[in-house]
Amino acid sequence: MSAAGREEPCGPPGGCYAKRVLVTGGAGFIASHVIVSLVEDYPNYMIINLDKLDYCASLKNLEPVSNKRNYKFIQGDICDSHFVKLLFEMEKIDIVLHFAAQTHVDLSFVRAFEFTYVNVYGTHVLVSTAYEARVEKFIYVSTDEVYGGSLDQEFDESSPKQPTNPYASSKAAAECFVQSYWERYKFPVVITRSSNVYGPHQYPEKVIPKFISLLQHDRKCCIHGSGLQRRNFLYAADVVEAFLTVLKKGEPGEIYNIGTNFEMSVVQLAKELIQLIKETSSESETERWVDYVNDRPHNDMRYPMKSEKIHSLGWKPKVPWEEGIKKTVEWYRENFHNWKNAEKALEPFPVVPPFI
Repeated sequence: MSAAGREEPCGPPGGCYAKRVLVTGGAGFIASHVIVSLVEDYPNYMIINLDKLDYCASLKNLEPVSNKRNYKFIQGDICDSHFVKLLFEMEKIDIVLHFAAQTHVDLSFVRAFEFTYVNVYGTHVLVSTAYEARVEKFIYVSTDEVYGGSLDQEFDESSPKQPTNPYASSKAAAECFVQSYWERYKFPVVITRSSNVYGPHQYPEKVIPKFISLLQHDRKCCIHGSGLQRRNFLYAADVVEAFLTVLKKGEPGEIYNIGTNFEMSVVQLAKELIQLIKETSSESETERWVDYVNDRPHNDMRYPMKSEKIHSLGWKPKVPWEEGIKKTVEWYRENFHNWKNAEKALEPFPVVPPFI
């Protein structure tokens, strides 16, 4: 187990660490933001980053805290049950924030079995081991996509799960395993479901960084189908605050939607980014940077969510879209090559029949 065997300082001056927090997938997009905040805001917590360093992960995301006394990186796979058990035994974990997952919807149609293995089996390994280790809180990071699409109905936490793609199906199934540990053992699990998150550090296969990167490389934005599908976009700094709120105030056995009222169609998103990056002055000039391609086998139109439950804990999104997207565009100008295979993310994914 890399890094786990090294000599561990007892913690901050005056005593050992108050909590030992395991964050899975910590070299990925959202989790890396969460780790940086935890390390900087909780110096009396030891933050342990477990990541297998898949194609979309980058330790550069953790450079601000890589030398901090209360941060440790361990490379490993959540699907390796022997490794995970050893990790919990050696690190004496108190809290788990489980982000690690295969997340790209397009790829899930091509690699459905891999998504099932990592997202469902890996989560089962982790929650089972955490239960045996008597962890005091287990936060499972899910997605709004488990609800399926809706044109008008707003989903709350009691709405049924009706996933329509392999990625969402695997996350919904993993939720069931996690929730079962609460129902059967009262093991203190919490589930979150968030809207689309954007911001610095996101591997450029997802729609916002992909469009930004394509345009910065003088290539067109590729839009699935009509592009009228609408998504709710939440800035990374806001979702970090949501997870810290759930960490402190989230009740065991509960589910929390982490949503935003800001909604935009994919084609509107592309045109706004074209105008921002290419400084186009007319609709016809903007349209020249758009390329419409065949749609996915299924593409939900909207994921409208109610988030009053987490609002009652004191969280609401704060960063306006105009501010967040400008910061994101600026970051990708300087940091596109943070991933060794960043150029590969700009290639179109094959569209195939579902569940192959």
